[in-house]
Amino acid sequence: MKKIFWTLLLLVCSLSVFSQSYFEDGLSSEWHKGRRDELRKLMPANSVAVFFNNPVKNRTNDVDYIYHPDTDFFYLTGFREPNAVLVIFSEEREVNGNVTNEQIFLQNRDPRAEMWNGKRLGTEGMKSELGFKDAILNSEFAAKSGINLQDFDKILTFSLSEGIEESSTNQPLIQMVDEFKTATAYPEKLNEASAQIYKLIKNSDLETSDRVVQMLKRYERQYPDMMDDPLISSFMNADSPEKRMVVKEEIPEQKLDISSLASLMAALREVKTPEEIALLKKAVKISAVGQIEVMKAAKVGMTEREIQGVHEFIYKRYGAEELGYPSIVGAGNNGCILHYIENDKRDLTDRLLLMDLGAEWRGYTADVTRTIPINGKFNEEEKAIYELVYQAQEAGIALSKPGATFQEIDAAGRKIIDEGLAKLGIIKKGASHQYFPHGTSHHIGLDVHDRGTRNPLQEGMVFTIEPGIYIPEGSDCDPKWWGIGVRIEDDILITADGAENLSGDAPRSVAAIEEMMRLPSVLEEWVLPEID
Repeated sequence: MKKIFWTLLLLVCSLSVFSQSYFEDGLSSEWHKGRRDELRKLMPANSVAVFFNNPVKNRTNDVDYIYHPDTDFFYLTGFREPNAVLVIFSEEREVNGNVTNEQIFLQNRDPRAEMWNGKRLGTEGMKSELGFKDAILNSEFAAKSGINLQDFDKILTFSLSEGIEESSTNQPLIQMVDEFKTATAYPEKLNEASAQIYKLIKNSDLETSDRVVQMLKRYERQYPDMMDDPLISSFMNADSPEKRMVVKEEIPEQKLDISSLASLMAALREVKTPEEIALLKKAVKISAVGQIEVMKAAKVGMTEREIQGVHEFIYKRYGAEELGYPSIVGAGNNGCILHYIENDKRDLTDRLLLMDLGAEWRGYTADVTRTIPINGKFNEEEKAIYELVYQAQEAGIALSKPGATFQEIDAAGRKIIDEGLAKLGIIKKGASHQYFPHGTSHHIGLDVHDRGTRNPLQEGMVFTIEPGIYIPEGSDCDPKWWGIGVRIEDDILITADGAENLSGDAPRSVAAIEEMMRLPSVLEEWVLPEID
């Protein structure tokens, strides 16, 4: 029976897809340690921060998705295995007879599992390769950690309200989360929304309580269940600021803080170090080459998925380990769907092709979009819309420098697009519309929508500028504009005195795109056999 059990276990393990590679040309263990040290400087006195790595997610039956670590966890550790917890102390303290300021808990070495899924670091590997002195087996998270969480004034973590997918693979993580909740008396209904609401109420006073109530009413539309909380309900229903202050005093002080850590990590991650910038530049460069080669290879009769495959082949050819996000390849009206990922349209004809893709290089992702005419030539309407988007992006890039804001960049582009759409007769002058429905910029880094604030730009920030116009079929305008979707997206690095367009190698202007599409493709001689 025991032999049968192990045979079945190994069969299941063989279909679990983990990713435990460590990059010789990635970030060093010293770099990750430096990030932990920087986080300590931001943490409150006598506090502890607890980070749980991502669970394994099931794809179907006994096949799991390729494992991707939580990006905060990776940022602070460089570790890429599941069932791990990082504990950071704001100050050094004595734990189990040793003075330390951090602990990491991880899975054990297991020859049987490693035979199927790859090498695990184990505690000794964690010490030698990633530089942790206190590396402890995850089975000892509660029993032998040597810490009492209640000794801290603040316990910082993220919301643990969502359950972890039940599986034998995730069982160690589930156990550690349960032990953490017990040790911190984690409230049953605590989530990010309720934590943020409590913080708003606690920070209110007689003069600001009216504004806080208005904010909470907006929250209520998104989180109607929040009124089930008697303290929140009492605060909102109180008929005077004085009565609200009475309710405020009833909200207990919580050691457990699930809202502040996100802000601390955003402040830490929004400005990239030189090491991060080097990795981002490589990711963006690869993605730009993908756009260039597709411009040369694109032809009438290809499919969206074929175009997607060319991009992703180029990423892999250069050694990129992953995609930063699902590839978006939308022809014609599909280009008007912002997050279109089906990519299943066949036999592309003479419409625009919107391609939003990014390679992930050593954990860091690019985000580059180009829109091209599949037949190599923009028609009159396509060119008119494209030029508006191009001018809007140019205006945003021109504004990009230290001290500028995302709001200024967005406003400059919207002004050009609004005035241009009115001039073309697509909208009435000054009318609101949904033809540019998304924001113009977001940070990029370990996440395609990376952690960061909306504070003024600083040297070392890397973000997108991506105006767009989308006129889906059936829109309230002349049908000649229907099905035109254009987005141009570039990755911008703020320098000491301006900005550098990291993805500028990929042609952006109408003339440059059409010229590139006339060049021969290296894939023209790649002919595969027909399959019925």
